[in-house]
Amino acid sequence: MIPRIAVIGTLDTKSLEHAFLADCIRDHGGEPVLIDVGVLGPPLVAPDHGREEVLGAAGIELPGNPDRGTGVATMAQALPAFLSRMASQGRIQAAISLGGGGGTAIATAGMRALPLGFPKIMVTTLASGNVGPYLGTKDIVMFPSIVDVAGLNRISRGVFRRGAAAICAMAKAEPSGNDRTERPLVVASMFGNTTACVNTAVRHLETAGMEVLVFHATGTGGRTMENLIAGGQVQGVLDITTTEWADELAGGILSAGPHRLEAAGLAGLPTVLVPGCLDMVNFGEPESIPSRYAGRVLYHHNPQATLMRTSVQECQELGRILAEKANDYKGPVTIHLPIRGISMISQSGQPFHDPDADTALFQSIRDHLRQNIPVVESDLAIHDEAFALLCADSLLGMMA
Repeated sequence: MIPRIAVIGTLDTKSLEHAFLADCIRDHGGEPVLIDVGVLGPPLVAPDHGREEVLGAAGIELPGNPDRGTGVATMAQALPAFLSRMASQGRIQAAISLGGGGGTAIATAGMRALPLGFPKIMVTTLASGNVGPYLGTKDIVMFPSIVDVAGLNRISRGVFRRGAAAICAMAKAEPSGNDRTERPLVVASMFGNTTACVNTAVRHLETAGMEVLVFHATGTGGRTMENLIAGGQVQGVLDITTTEWADELAGGILSAGPHRLEAAGLAGLPTVLVPGCLDMVNFGEPESIPSRYAGRVLYHHNPQATLMRTSVQECQELGRILAEKANDYKGPVTIHLPIRGISMISQSGQPFHDPDADTALFQSIRDHLRQNIPVVESDLAIHDEAFALLCADSLLGMMA
């Protein structure tokens, strides 16, 4: 089958470039579907789907004589509904766009509405900067345009050809949906300081017939895991590494936002919760730590990463947050407490060993948790094999 590839472009300003991209897609065996998302002048090449059709899919209209900012925001609101419908109906098998600031904002808003595994490439001038707001939690490939998307030249032609070749190859690859198995899907959260625990638990779950996806608890990882849970593809949650809440509370750089720990509860999924790595807040170089934290215990993980030990007061608040999130769970949930250390560096003799802070954390969890949620306290450290197996068996029991 010849893949049909959405070519999303502001055809009032970048028509020549997107027409060239469409020709390159044909050369590589794809069928381009040109979609106009321009917001100012009329399109300079004829699209297969005009901006009025895009806007109509979301039931909105461009305001009369919109300024560029208003127009971009309106089109970014409309495109997700249009692309999502095209993809769900099988009318497109991939998506690509070329853009600067406005075009990238519009096109990636639409791409974020497409499912994981659906091929999507954004050729953009912004690929070398902070792309987090454009990617969200989706697998959008950011392809550096090198030069501005402003005409065709010896550099841009090569970049656009390679972008076309890449999206055609991605579209022709076997769809990720064909890789599904009958095994129940479990998601797990992991950090460097919980790796030994999670790896042991994963092996045990896989032996029991589960398929396990592990997410790195770096903010983006937690948000991606929550997004996948909310999508209805998951049957169990092994949330051993809830550290992102320490960053959310104390202003660290790896926060997953205030809705972390909510998706599993809303979905009613069997869940194991562990206060893994709530002993640490993540910052960059030592100079990046806010002055209000002067005098705190620090651990230099590498030249670009400095960890700060959470205080007794912060641990009390983190315990309350974790307990109150668990209180809202509709499905079975069990909290496991590794009394001898919640990370590899918080056990006795290690840099973050602080019995008062850990005690405050555990007691706050107990104090705020509703009575019918089991709390399993183990005289173990989080990286002990016995603790990992206990967590895995607990989840298997709830899933059964």
